[in-house]
Amino acid sequence: MKKVFLSIALASTLLLSSCLGSFRLTNKCYTWNKSIGDKWINELVFIGLNIIPVYDICILADAVIFNSIEFWTGNNPVAKNTEIIDTDNGQYLVETNENGYTITKDGETVQLINENDVWYINQDNQKIELFQFVDDEHILMNLGNNQKVVELSQAGVDDLRAELVK
Repeated sequence: MKKVFLSIALASTLLLSSCLGSFRLTNKCYTWNKSIGDKWINELVFIGLNIIPVYDICILADAVIFNSIEFWTGNNPVAKNTEIIDTDNGQYLVETNENGYTITKDGETVQLINENDVWYINQDNQKIELFQFVDDEHILMNLGNNQKVVELSQAGVDDLRAELVK
């Protein structure tokens, strides 16, 4: 009787948690597939990953295990993410951390750290406030000698860019 009760309780925590979750494993698989070639190769790999049920296994693992862990702990074990970003300025290695990002280029590392809705840049053991959230639509941007409230919209970003170019 104890085993039946324990099984029902365990199944309830997984099935009744109301957790939609981020489906990080499935998204990583999908992102990897998109990155390997042109649309024709991507389609062939997509079909292959469905025949071998890789996507099915990823969705099942996300739904039953990883999203439940994310719901109860606030952290998804698959969320630890490392990506290489190619830009006109070169390649950047971006690593997602528990409270921000670590960005590396040509051996130099910069950290972006979020502490209580305040974002900092940490480089060479020097932590400088970058911005903080005022509300859902505004941030207070640190511009060195002064601060500016910026609207989180295209117009707000354009205004900030215009002021920085002056």
